[in-house]
Amino acid sequence: MVLDHLLEKAFIVSGLSGTLTVTTASGRRFRAGDGDGPAAAIRFADAAAERELLLDPELKFGELFTDGRLILEAGSLPELMAVLLGRNHGEPSLRQVRALTTLRRLGRRIAGRNTLLRSRRNVERHYDLDDRLYTLFLDADRLYSCAYYATPGLSLEEAQAAKMRHIAAKLLAGPGQRVLDIGCGWGALGLYLAGVAGCSSVRGITLSAEQQRVAQARAAERGLSTRVRFALEDYRSTHGTFDRIVSVGMFEHVGPAHYDAFFRTAHDRLAEDGVMLLHTIGRTGVPWPTNPWITRYIFPGGHLPTLSEMMPAIERAGLMLADAEVLRLHYAETLSAWRTRFLAHRAEAAALYDERFCRMWEWYLASAEAAFRYEDAV
Repeated sequence: MVLDHLLEKAFIVSGLSGTLTVTTASGRRFRAGDGDGPAAAIRFADAAAERELLLDPELKFGELFTDGRLILEAGSLPELMAVLLGRNHGEPSLRQVRALTTLRRLGRRIAGRNTLLRSRRNVERHYDLDDRLYTLFLDADRLYSCAYYATPGLSLEEAQAAKMRHIAAKLLAGPGQRVLDIGCGWGALGLYLAGVAGCSSVRGITLSAEQQRVAQARAAERGLSTRVRFALEDYRSTHGTFDRIVSVGMFEHVGPAHYDAFFRTAHDRLAEDGVMLLHTIGRTGVPWPTNPWITRYIFPGGHLPTLSEMMPAIERAGLMLADAEVLRLHYAETLSAWRTRFLAHRAEAAALYDERFCRMWEWYLASAEAAFRYEDAV
């Protein structure tokens, strides 16, 4: 009974929006929230799950759901996220959360260096999963980053095409230009810059062997192999001079300890009148460790930077910031579309992996969407 009361108090002081109905492992039921908004209901499968959540809610919420020890009995995951985050915007209200965050920040400084070997291993854990998985929820071009919903009602495919047009326009990309694509994914943007924008040569680099294989095959299929080449290469090992550098969705994997090296490399690789476009997920406010569940299960070694972390390194590298744009809600819509598609093909994902994996990816997609809608991800 003491544990039940502690759990109830924790949810009440968390400042929830809407209504959350909680059933404890002992069968006790209580409600928390302001009653104004969405509703969801959860149930704990065992008392140990309750203790774990109280001790480390940032990590354990996702972990317990993934393991089937926290059961969503009513509402959807986005509705649960809205209840949990819609009012307090993810600000930690419990002292143990703030204390654990301080410890994680210290641990990141001590052991968070993404060396060449560690960077490759981190990438392999996420991007070298079964190739069929990504076809279940990405668009046909396999763009695994924020789409650009230039007008309401666009499909995912249309919004991703708009994103590539937007990037090409910002880069002033065109004929005669040599382009470096750092973190090229499955090659869609590099192929667009060559095939549509008309750039003379594109070098895409990735640490994912699976992405490189697919990207090379796509270049061959489109007859662009002589102008677009993809290499299994770390940005720190790249040589040559480029008129344009673009990096989309890769900087989150660099890590604060390597920001100087990243921007110095960009400076050294750019032509004198070159232009670079960096698209990264970031965060507002003060620097803060990335959600521990995400870094443990989805993106090991990842860190979402603030402008205050990036700008000193940009300035020290001799680069000049000419433009900044925030696409926060565009990414929320993108993740919503990915989650809808993933759920539509959930049985296929379970056949590739298992039920636990599906719950893990459901939590990943829903929590990432919530981070853009309610927290400080931008």
